[in-house]
Amino acid sequence: MSGTLFSFCLMAIGARELSGELSVFQILLCRSVIGLLCICISIVISISTQKINLRTDRLGLNIFRNIFHFAGQYGWFLGIGALPLAEVFALEFTVPIWTLIIAAIFLKEKITLTKIVSVLLGMAGVLIIVQPGYAIVDPISFIVLGAAVCYAISHTATKSLSASESAISILFYMCLIQLPIGLLLSIGNWSWPVGLQWLWLIIIGMTALSAHFCMAKAMQYAEVTKVITLDFLRLPLIALVGISLYAETFEISLVLGGALMFIANLVVLRRRRVS
Repeated sequence: MSGTLFSFCLMAIGARELSGELSVFQILLCRSVIGLLCICISIVISISTQKINLRTDRLGLNIFRNIFHFAGQYGWFLGIGALPLAEVFALEFTVPIWTLIIAAIFLKEKITLTKIVSVLLGMAGVLIIVQPGYAIVDPISFIVLGAAVCYAISHTATKSLSASESAISILFYMCLIQLPIGLLLSIGNWSWPVGLQWLWLIIIGMTALSAHFCMAKAMQYAEVTKVITLDFLRLPLIALVGISLYAETFEISLVLGGALMFIANLVVLRRRRVS
């Protein structure tokens, strides 16, 4: 989880450093290229010791998943360049709440009182952070919320795919499908990276993979509730990064709203463990 926290924070710094210099679509294209190269190298290295199956019978669902995942990444990177880093991370914590709702609708998962309480707590956290009617609401906040919904749809599709696909297969098709999408959308506004921009692009590509790899490994060794608890440390950590590197102010509403969403996530996870 230390690797996860470090990766997410470093990826956010890279996104902020490239904001306004390269288009988000171009950043996402380079992220897919680097990710695909890393996965292919990993496959070549391990092919002598284990059989890796990349075949899929659910290409349509893979495409569906990655369209929404790409849209979620676009909104997240857009938010990183326009909002305080802590606000983007706090709003991102609504992903499990949206996932509950979407899974109930499309996967026919049972709606329980626990889940309803979790959703209400999560929505209260969003209202505290965005403060509609009290502060001037930045439209980018709603884009980041939209990104969280897209991530939730992607996670729901991943849950369905994981029943028949390996993790390496899901990651492989993620990069393979998103690469041409990024290329198509960035080609009209292309500018070649220079100097440190190349370094930041490599960092974004590598940390995007390492963050999810480290979290997946953490879930193998610890209960999900412990992983989620540690993952919540991203909020104060990225707040410190924003304050120290970008002179951002830290609002107490972010702590209160983020804490409510954290409690909402734990309510559902602890209920699952008991049942």
